Amino acid sequence: MYQYNNYDKQMVNERVEQFRLQTKRYLAGKLSDDEFKALRLMNGLYIQRHAPMLRIAIPYGLLSSTQLRKLAHITRKYDRGFGHFTTRQNLQLNWPKLEEAPDILAELAEVEMHAIQTSGNCVRNVTSDHLAGVAPDEVDDPRIYCELIRQWSTFHPEFSFLPRKFKIAVSGAAYDRAATQLHDIGVYLHHNAKNERGFQILVGGGLGRTPVIGKVIREFLPEKHLLSYLHAIMRIYNEQGRRDNRYKARIKILVNALGIDAFRQQVEAEWQRIRKGGEALELRQEEVARVRACFTPHPYRAEAALSPSPQQEHKDDLDFMTWWRHNTAQHKVAGYRAVYLSLKHPECVPGDLTAEQMDAVADLADQYAFGELRVTHTQNLVLADVEQQHLAQLRGELAKLKLATPNIGGLTDVICCPGLDFCSLANAGTIEVADQINKLFADMDYIHDLGDLRVNMSGCMNACGHHHVAAIGLLGVEKKGVEWYQIQLGGNSTNDASLGKVLGPSVPKDQVAQVMRDLLDVYADQREGEENFLDTYRRIGMEPFKQKIYGSKTTTH
Repeated sequence: MYQYNNYDKQMVNERVEQFRLQTKRYLAGKLSDDEFKALRLMNGLYIQRHAPMLRIAIPYGLLSSTQLRKLAHITRKYDRGFGHFTTRQNLQLNWPKLEEAPDILAELAEVEMHAIQTSGNCVRNVTSDHLAGVAPDEVDDPRIYCELIRQWSTFHPEFSFLPRKFKIAVSGAAYDRAATQLHDIGVYLHHNAKNERGFQILVGGGLGRTPVIGKVIREFLPEKHLLSYLHAIMRIYNEQGRRDNRYKARIKILVNALGIDAFRQQVEAEWQRIRKGGEALELRQEEVARVRACFTPHPYRAEAALSPSPQQEHKDDLDFMTWWRHNTAQHKVAGYRAVYLSLKHPECVPGDLTAEQMDAVADLADQYAFGELRVTHTQNLVLADVEQQHLAQLRGELAKLKLATPNIGGLTDVICCPGLDFCSLANAGTIEVADQINKLFADMDYIHDLGDLRVNMSGCMNACGHHHVAAIGLLGVEKKGVEWYQIQLGGNSTNDASLGKVLGPSVPKDQVAQVMRDLLDVYADQREGEENFLDTYRRIGMEPFKQKIYGSKTTTH
């Protein structure tokens, strides 16, 4: 993984001390709330319902065991002993004290971490595929380009005060696990007809109040032009994006207003000016090679391929085989598997990890996975490099930690924002609904029979839980002080991305799981062969589901 150089260390340490002085001035009454707001947002600090919230950057979701142990220590010392992993591969602390925030940042700097640009109207944490570097369907390791983009965009003077927050995702595999079509800019690695490596560039995706699937602005961009082309896109957005209305300030609004063809013409013209005007920003091969050297493959053992196949060695162990099928993935090196750690145990809050679990996972990463782990955008973790001969032992350790629930990609692997329990923007609680779902759907055989079924839940229209792109999306709404849930069907965040459509009138919060049961009954009746829920929905449409839930009712909420 990328290691800080002296410049990186100096930059982060200086930022910590700057914020320490700014915080002292604010607490002493020398800065107003408005003056301090911009400063705290630059350092990832929000004001939530009960306490500040600190969002810690995990670039492209990659963590070392040392960093995870530091996060465990920080949650114990400065918070309430747990952290929440987000859909943007970050970690959030929900109970830090404002006066201690600079101390937290100082401790993060000790292990090459920070909270810079995790909030505010700037380029946020660049996200990627959680199987980057190990996926068999990979064209190239996208983390290389994530890191190049991160270094280019951090503290960029032109893009530090954009009209609105800006999100970039990079994917390098045939199967898009990074949701690139749902970002302000999506970067998709591929080869052209001449076998040259480059990028398909998408623009104008995003969720929130106005969900939009990104549009292709360039089918093939040579590698060397990546930064200059991104610069051109962002310059057009920075100049023309709405600043008078925060709800219309995202680049997706500008792209839709101009039309993708007109927007492309402006970007291409600006790109030519950048290249001719001394702002070439070309990626030199030596620079790419420098960053690539940070992501060299681990010293995999050739002998690992000779160990007995887990399918044969443990074929009579039903629990192991179920876990193996659902919570491990193919690795490009023979004899290894990528292992998912489910943060969706029925007794736990989705996406949360305690300090004790963090320490234990760090130990497991050292023992089984070269001291590294990844955060997924579905709020789980991955040990990406585990020898197959160690899988049974690792599963046993994970089970003790409540991290081996075999539900990855299934009904109870719910993406879930913190909701009304923490967030000041939320309209409804989410954690109770997740618990409701887990209690009603406790039969793992039933969950496995359903197949792939993405369920996402957001407590408000900001869509931090990505409800728009779930096969079943749940959106919390508030009506006259009462919590309800709107249900959407048919969303997807992978290659054939789609936005869900509203099923009908919202339902009471305490009835969400039962309504889902009714929806799944329709699916079971209409399913053909091994069809998953999304495919069945796309084939039969909304009406059978609507009839099951509402019949002839026409009332709305």
